[in-house]
Amino acid sequence: MTRTSTPVVDSIYARVPWCRRDVLNELLDLAIEIAREGREGRRIGTLFTLARADAVLAHSRPLILDPLAGHAPQATSLFDANVRGTMKELAQLDGAFVVDEDGTVRAACRYLDASVEEIEIPFGLGSRHLAAASMSQRLGVVAIVVSESAIVRVFHGGELIAEVIPELWLFRRHLQPLLPGPVAEQYAEDLTIFTPEDRDSSPPTDLNHSSYEACHGHDSDARR
Repeated sequence: MTRTSTPVVDSIYARVPWCRRDVLNELLDLAIEIAREGREGRRIGTLFTLARADAVLAHSRPLILDPLAGHAPQATSLFDANVRGTMKELAQLDGAFVVDEDGTVRAACRYLDASVEEIEIPFGLGSRHLAAASMSQRLGVVAIVVSESAIVRVFHGGELIAEVIPELWLFRRHLQPLLPGPVAEQYAEDLTIFTPEDRDSSPPTDLNHSSYEACHGHDSDARR
């Protein structure tokens, strides 16, 4: 199992400190594993919402008969290896996973009732990213998107707050982060993470660090 390094989680957790850190870490681990591994030799995209599961369920509908619905909470815990394996299989289907604050996976394959009002996302991102931004703004949840280009993006408050790029898929001459304005670029193990640059703080001492103006690029993910 992939274990996201502490500095990477720190960068994201600092922007959503109300999250349970262990749940956020576990969900990021799963998203990065899916981005790296794909499924059956192909890359796949999926979406996770974290927190306020009842509200997300009220603003979404099932696309199929949900295989995760109706089980006891302990049977659908994100911390269970069997549940993680099931989620990797279900990630091949359309729709979002709904995860509660404690790491209980409440639903899979949900169509999110997204609104485009007051939502601005970088050019080149598709409807899955739009849905993530919309739900994160309307409901105050964290939304994590795995793109079919093998990039993990994190949304909160309607904004893109982080991009995590497994080095396996990082081709720097073709890819630039989509975060607006100056970004901080950090390295930890075999991951690269981009977050908006905080000009009032110094870069972490245990990471390589650079910043530059982000350019708009293109993402192959164009569906939810």
